[in-house]
Amino acid sequence: MAVTGRCACGDVRLTLHAPLRPVIGCHCRSCRRQSGHIVAATALPRTALEIEGADKIKWWEATPGHRRGFCTTCGSLLLWEREGSGMISVMAGCLDAPTGLRIAAHIFAAEAGDYYDIVDDVPVYAGDIPGVQDRPNAGRRETCDG
Repeated sequence: MAVTGRCACGDVRLTLHAPLRPVIGCHCRSCRRQSGHIVAATALPRTALEIEGADKIKWWEATPGHRRGFCTTCGSLLLWEREGSGMISVMAGCLDAPTGLRIAAHIFAAEAGDYYDIVDDVPVYAGDIPGVQDRPNAGRRETCDG
């Protein structure tokens, strides 16, 4: 069964046609600056994502080779992709419930904001998860320039 989602205004609608990776929470400065807090995203093969209203998505290269897609009408952050990976991350907050997803890990916790604590019972990594490449900030150095 497909999972659906949309931006806040509804101009962009997503249909995800593949099993989804558990949610990863990214605490890097760049993600926090753009989202207003942490980025929580799942992922799937790019070919399994159907986008209605794709002309309303603006892509921004957050860091070289890594880009984020957001709705040009309401500004909702929806997508993240490492160019050439074949995978795409979808922000968990834009998905329609029930998703059946859970947070599996926190990454770039060394850059977490000073206004919160990470207190759940999932693995926490100072930087990226070793050996995993298709996720927000994969392959980046331990800290970012924001």
